[in-house]
Amino acid sequence: MSCSPCSTAAHLPAWRPACCAPLWPSARVVAYGTRVPPTPGLRGNASLTVSDPDTAIAMGSGDVPVLATPRLVALLEEATVEALAGHLEPGETSVGMRVHIDHLAPTRTGRLVSAEALLELVDGRRLTFSASATCGDREIASASITRVVVESGPFLERID
Repeated sequence: MSCSPCSTAAHLPAWRPACCAPLWPSARVVAYGTRVPPTPGLRGNASLTVSDPDTAIAMGSGDVPVLATPRLVALLEEATVEALAGHLEPGETSVGMRVHIDHLAPTRTGRLVSAEALLELVDGRRLTFSASATCGDREIASASITRVVVESGPFLERID
């Protein structure tokens, strides 16, 4: 089976073949100063003290003064971004693709919420994380989040 060169070859990192290969080669040589592509096991954290702008009332997602689900999703995604810090090539970023969340318990304003994300699966450019959020010793959310690694420039050029 042959493969034609990708049209975006000019945007690829020097180590990445231009012919439809996975984003990260399977055999890696790590030298001093070389970035290591994302691998399962990376962890990221984020936290938030819930305030009025974070509530369902303020975000328009409900009529109670508790942490809004959309704000909780943003916090969990922040943890996934933190997990990838320092593991992408210059000019690359990751964008959200899919979020499956169970919002398990309400959280009042003034409470500290901690989120953790764990990179579980790398499938080419797709990165799948398990994520959770806690308030004290209580789990308030559990999620699966998929992000895709993209080249920032070409990605932004495609936006209408």
